[in-house]
Amino acid sequence: MIIVYTGNGKGKTSACIGQAMRALGRDFAVGFGQFMKQPGCAGEQTVLARLLGDDFLAGGKGFLRREEDRPAHREAALATLDWARQRLERLDLLVLDETLYALKAGILERSEVEGLMEAARRARCHLVLSGRDAPDWLVETADLVTEMGEIKHPWRAGIKAAPGIEF
Repeated sequence: MIIVYTGNGKGKTSACIGQAMRALGRDFAVGFGQFMKQPGCAGEQTVLARLLGDDFLAGGKGFLRREEDRPAHREAALATLDWARQRLERLDLLVLDETLYALKAGILERSEVEGLMEAARRARCHLVLSGRDAPDWLVETADLVTEMGEIKHPWRAGIKAAPGIEF
């Protein structure tokens, strides 16, 4: 099954983590990769690394803010994609958080994501992808798509992101 968590609301990564926990509770072999987050920048990383060992990777360079940083981001995305491909045959569930951010930023290409999806289906590995702005082709191809909608968020009132809540 291909599962997508998208939308402008908070909760995409939290949904990914919840999906991983549910699968672990059923003795699934689970992998969890993050395309944009750097190691040590988010609270979930400590627990996921402890639970999953080498099947967890925070492979990102942060969000792409300057064009001159694109080659380093592309290299990191390709390394994360390779890490993911290497695990498909032995995992039951692979979560790739922030895939859609990497896709929209152009550091992952559509053909690469489609290839990974096809490989996951062949390997019978459930694949979870997350991020804002799911493209139409992905929504059409995925088996389950959930959109998180923002109704109210504290940052609109000038409140900064809270550790343990948003990262």
